[in-house]
Amino acid sequence: PDVAVAALCDIEPLMLKAALAQLEAAGRARPRTYGEDGDVQAYRRLLEQPGLDGVIIATPWEWHAPMAIAALQAQVPVGCEVVAGITLQDHWDLLAAQQRSGTPYMLLENLCYRRDVMAVLQMVRAGLFGELVHLQGGYQHDLRAVKFNSGDPARPYGGGVETGVRAWSEARWRTRHSVERNGDLYPSHGIGPLAMFADIHRGNRFTHIGSFASKARGLHDYVARKMGAPEHPSAALRFRLGDVVTTTLACANGETILLQHDTSLPRPYALGFRVQGTDGLWMEINRSIHIEGRSPAHRWEDFAAYQQRYEHPLWRRYAQQAEGAGHGGMDFFVVHAFVEAAKARAPMPIDIYDAVAWSAITPLSEQSIAEGFKTLPFPDFTGGRWRERGRIFAPDERY
Repeated sequence: PDVAVAALCDIEPLMLKAALAQLEAAGRARPRTYGEDGDVQAYRRLLEQPGLDGVIIATPWEWHAPMAIAALQAQVPVGCEVVAGITLQDHWDLLAAQQRSGTPYMLLENLCYRRDVMAVLQMVRAGLFGELVHLQGGYQHDLRAVKFNSGDPARPYGGGVETGVRAWSEARWRTRHSVERNGDLYPSHGIGPLAMFADIHRGNRFTHIGSFASKARGLHDYVARKMGAPEHPSAALRFRLGDVVTTTLACANGETILLQHDTSLPRPYALGFRVQGTDGLWMEINRSIHIEGRSPAHRWEDFAAYQQRYEHPLWRRYAQQAEGAGHGGMDFFVVHAFVEAAKARAPMPIDIYDAVAWSAITPLSEQSIAEGFKTLPFPDFTGGRWRERGRIFAPDERY
């Protein structure tokens, strides 16, 4: 109730109209609007509007870095949807812009706020797993109906095999990345929570990265065989993105982290989280946990009782308020954190160093694969500050 939407910018008229309708239904004042003329630089005019306390960027990936840099240069705090950038240089440029301006930047990675993930964070910080040794996660989500649709705005997912200008929503732009690129295109859903567990940039950091990619078959098979459109232009596309991309990271404190990007084959949604230490492990895929000395020997326990016992204070306080928000409530928490930190002029809980390191996994994985699955050194975006930085993510019930 203490936040006003001062401006909206979208070059798609239907989306701008839908956003205005939501605000009207909520009884909010009509904001100034930009982009009706289709000008892709309209966001720059928005940033000239006086009195902005923050901006949320939720656009196609290739616009995230330039929009965020422009906002930082205008000294407007940024909450940016994932990913932070496309090329490795994008990430260095974004970091430099933030450091020059001193303006806060937060990557809006909602998975860090998922209810079970935050309970596991509490367990890790309480030492329940002992010393962490190995972690796994990823983005394992069948996106075939996201990358292709009929072009009907009323049905943004599935129903056809259009992509590019004939498609609607994400299929207009996201599919192109699967055609042109081969790497872990969406790492932060997996690495975000795992980095928080492993205290990355808070006494630990990534030191090396190496990636492998399988063959690419799923998207062509979906269009040509499963959707019955072998003569459609989409069936002639040649996809570079391997159906399963596997990335391994080494950490300064000795942990290994395995990530998998798996979006082109039929599968149920799962992120494949695994947190393993000297005293036990948690496996998301079957909601199971084993803690030596507590669990029956060589047997799994159901995670539910542990989740209830280690519920994060944020969820205890805001669960009812988050009910009905996107992605099971996670979206409430990540936007709440950005807004509250901006109001308090406090450090962002997922800050610029987190953003560029998590997101840089994409271009680094592309490079590793292109160079014959080579292991690469991971850049230290903090310039050595990771050794002294303390935890800032979700220490209590505030945000």
